Amino acid sequence: MLRTILVLIGTLIALPLIAFRYDAALSPDQWAALESLFTTMLIIALTCFVVSELSQNYSQVDKLWSIVPILYTWMAAWYADFSPRLVLMAVLATLWGIRLTYNFGRRGGYHWIPWKGEEDYRWSVLRKDPPLNRRPVWVLFNLLFISLYQHSLILLFTLPTIVAWQGADRPLGGWDYFLAALFVGLVVMETIADQQQYDFQQEKYRRINAGLPLEGIYAKGFCAEGLWGRMRHPNYAAEQSIWLVFYLFSVVATGRWVNWSLAGVILLMLLFLGSSDFSEKISAGKYPGYADYQKKVSRFVPKLGK
Repeated sequence: MLRTILVLIGTLIALPLIAFRYDAALSPDQWAALESLFTTMLIIALTCFVVSELSQNYSQVDKLWSIVPILYTWMAAWYADFSPRLVLMAVLATLWGIRLTYNFGRRGGYHWIPWKGEEDYRWSVLRKDPPLNRRPVWVLFNLLFISLYQHSLILLFTLPTIVAWQGADRPLGGWDYFLAALFVGLVVMETIADQQQYDFQQEKYRRINAGLPLEGIYAKGFCAEGLWGRMRHPNYAAEQSIWLVFYLFSVVATGRWVNWSLAGVILLMLLFLGSSDFSEKISAGKYPGYADYQKKVSRFVPKLGK
């Protein structure tokens, strides 16, 4: 996991710099918007770092993951004088954010005291492993990866709005509406996957707390039904696809299939690859049947003929 994180940080630095150098230049207004977005992100990231260190709850970024993209996309739309395409993109990001915020909240992620709430179990596992189990190293990791890297990534995968602004002279058309429908469809898919996982875990722990045996689909200990029987991470698959579709709005607007804002979705995919590796390592250690599940069910894309 640590090696993956170092690769992600290096890619975060290199990829946007390369993309900026060889892609179409931004206008002064677009640069102003980008500077404002970056400054906002930096303030939020550093606040998360300070709050997480004071509270010892390292899921502060998790609490904002579904919220700040709404802020960033509407900021971009405002700077672009509410260009119709950017408004559409902001509305879609808002739909995505509301749903994900609700899902995070019902799992205990939020608390009436803002810095409290359930912490992602992976942070507690990770900070026990060397060299992160040393306090100075963990603090540095929290600053560079948990706070700055993740918030930088969140900003990056919303920046197709800036490139789409470059194509503001091109009116909304059929491809925009097709992408919007696809985006909504993927949000529905992610909703179904999260609901299936939520229902499974609720019933599983109800049985455990009631002293009942885990039988049938609950015997394995992990959800392998519905979409989870087709992909090991259907919610991750939908999430990555959502932001790839979001990027395609910039392609429709400019006609440039590859532009610098692709950096965000590439880095997001790398993050989900590393995150799923880490989660599956934990699951394989907890559940004897998980290794067989890994062999039979693909990670993100369903196997053909099944």
